[in-house]
Amino acid sequence: MYKVINNLIEAERKATELFTEIENKGLIKSGKSEKELNIEIFNLAFELFGIKKYWHKRIIRSGKNTLKPYAESPENLIIQKDDILFIDIGPIFEEWEADLGRTYVLGNDVLKLKLKNDIELAWNECKAFFDKKNEITGAELYNYTVSTAKKYDWEFGGEIAGHIIGLFPHERLEKEDKANYVHPDNHQNMLSLDSDGNKREWILEIHFVNKEKEIGGFFEQLLTRSN
Repeated sequence: MYKVINNLIEAERKATELFTEIENKGLIKSGKSEKELNIEIFNLAFELFGIKKYWHKRIIRSGKNTLKPYAESPENLIIQKDDILFIDIGPIFEEWEADLGRTYVLGNDVLKLKLKNDIELAWNECKAFFDKKNEITGAELYNYTVSTAKKYDWEFGGEIAGHIIGLFPHERLEKEDKANYVHPDNHQNMLSLDSDGNKREWILEIHFVNKEKEIGGFFEQLLTRSN
């Protein structure tokens, strides 16, 4: 069990290093398309870690596309000056899955900067809520994320607020089986063991939006416990 957690944490550490290099190399800038940035990130990940395999589609969304949840495939936008965008990638490191999402703001727009800050604060609040529970259902955590969005004066933009994570390929995420998601219809204890008697590990994702302003922000990473 300890090894599983450590492998997932190490995969996330490498994904975090990739995000740091994306910033250091100045890849996030106006004038290029979302698709161009996506290709540049793919090439950088191969250069740094030799990886070409991802367990879910790589997502780059800017401007009004930041309103769109994972399942959608919006048009390929050009990143604008003073834009907001988020990156959501699921690289696989030595067969262990990572899933990391971060938001970036180009410029000094106060509302966009507030959104970027709020989603990280909210993620940590939701994790603290999860950590203090001996039992918690996916629905309970999802509803808490929705209430947290309202607290910060945003709307929650996702149909889910997370999912299981593990060794690739992890347990198949069947859409009809909500037990694998932080979802309002998941009434199972997230801390229960899987069918093989193993502890399940989770990703927590926060997607806040303002539909009127056509902006959204996204933050996700491993939701885990040391015990």
